[in-house]
Amino acid sequence: MKVGVIMGGVSSEREVSLMTGKEIVGRLNPNKYDVVPIDVTRREELIDRVRGIDFALLALHGAFGEDGTVQGVLETLGIPYSGSGVLSSSLCMDKNLTKRLLRAEGVITADWAYLDRARLADGSWENEVAGLAYPLFVKPNAGGSSIGVQRVDRPELLRGALTEAFRWDASVIVESLVNGQEITCPILDGELLPVLGIQANGAEWFDYEAKYSDGGAEERPITLPSDVEMRVRESALACYRVLQCRVYARVDMILQDGIPYVLEVNTLPGMTANSLLPRSAAAAGMSYGELLDRIIELSLVERGSGVPALHSL
Repeated sequence: MKVGVIMGGVSSEREVSLMTGKEIVGRLNPNKYDVVPIDVTRREELIDRVRGIDFALLALHGAFGEDGTVQGVLETLGIPYSGSGVLSSSLCMDKNLTKRLLRAEGVITADWAYLDRARLADGSWENEVAGLAYPLFVKPNAGGSSIGVQRVDRPELLRGALTEAFRWDASVIVESLVNGQEITCPILDGELLPVLGIQANGAEWFDYEAKYSDGGAEERPITLPSDVEMRVRESALACYRVLQCRVYARVDMILQDGIPYVLEVNTLPGMTANSLLPRSAAAAGMSYGELLDRIIELSLVERGSGVPALHSL
């Protein structure tokens, strides 16, 4: 089977995507797959670059990759691909919509305000965030990997943080800080893998450096009290169900006094050597290569391609 590993892309997370893609290429079993690395640098080149592949293993992050755009192109071309479909990918990429849908379903998430550039220009953002308790986190609405994210401890610093976030996206969210244990809940085929606890080393929070540098954070399986574990499981699986995720995903949370607050849902979790999903799979006794095999198998079934079809584009 000819597997194209699609990586790079045009978003602010291009470098992270390249790390993920290179790791995947090196871990796929060459006895099972004919592996084709596909580094996408421009949107318009995607159709030509995927000619002849039987399956697209997505290592993309951010816009044009994690937001349903590439998934839609691949569906139009009839090429099966890994992970969630167009709708789920689009919803989970939009932090504001994710939080609104989850809160409507009774899933707990921190208080937030949603702002677009017009509100920054006319000053109305001040009214939007007036009811939020400090400290705050300012995040690009459709960003990832903590790029453009800032913690704001005082009101006079908020405008500068908003200006920086708007460099990365046309809309942002401003979210009240939830104090507690950061955890992540990887899900594979609708089943929760071992929950990992996260502790950033030498940083206030789990920022870009902590996520992607060696020794930046401690990420290990965590044992929770049975009642807390049940709440975490129910919350993670509710996110997966409500947002119509498929094959695999990762739900990030903060545990405050035993209550899980959902931060976000990732439909294409990072797969670098330091990434959380492979660590969780390893804790479940699954090697990196076995995890990739499982993602491909499940995705082929999800796309209705239990036996891969050959494509001549």
